[in-house]
Amino acid sequence: MAYDFKKENRALYRPTTKPALIDVPEMQFITVTGDGDPNQTGGQYAKALQQLYTVAYTIKMSKMGDHHIQDYFDFVVPPLEGFWWQPGVKGVDYQHKETFHFISAIRMPGFVNPDVLKWAITEAANKKKVDASKVQLTTITEGKCAQIMHIGPYDDEPATVAKLHEFVASQGLQLDYSDRRHHHEIYLSDPRRVKPERMKTVIRIPVK
Repeated sequence: MAYDFKKENRALYRPTTKPALIDVPEMQFITVTGDGDPNQTGGQYAKALQQLYTVAYTIKMSKMGDHHIQDYFDFVVPPLEGFWWQPGVKGVDYQHKETFHFISAIRMPGFVNPDVLKWAITEAANKKKVDASKVQLTTITEGKCAQIMHIGPYDDEPATVAKLHEFVASQGLQLDYSDRRHHHEIYLSDPRRVKPERMKTVIRIPVK
């Protein structure tokens, strides 16, 4: 059976709608960094997603081809994640999405190393005609955070974020945004298949 990060790490991917604290461990991702409104057709965000999913599934489906990846095991491709920030803003300003900067990310198993990534990028170019040269292998350690499950459209997130901020203050903690610590979202639902009011998104913010 394919390894499923969501099932094996439920605390990271299945919080409740009640805010809670969590200590997030070091994890490995494939990432693409960019900026601009994520809703822009053909924008950097849309291209980043295409590159990430192409590389992720190329690695997963390597089991069907002749290329052998050392220590490979089958896995369910984890959900898309996003780290978001804007210059001069502590957190995110949903009213000005055109100023967003982002790191789009998909978690990867430990057997994915620079050589594996290089092979997958080459495969993506040769077989899928996708230029995934901007995809990087990145290790991220978030540390102490507060998180919550947001249920509903992305545009309704500010109310959920406000709930998180109130919780952080009630715990005697502070928000800890920095050049390395950002607003973080994990997208558990496919907006093409799930009605907006039923979409699930993990929202995580750094605290100290």
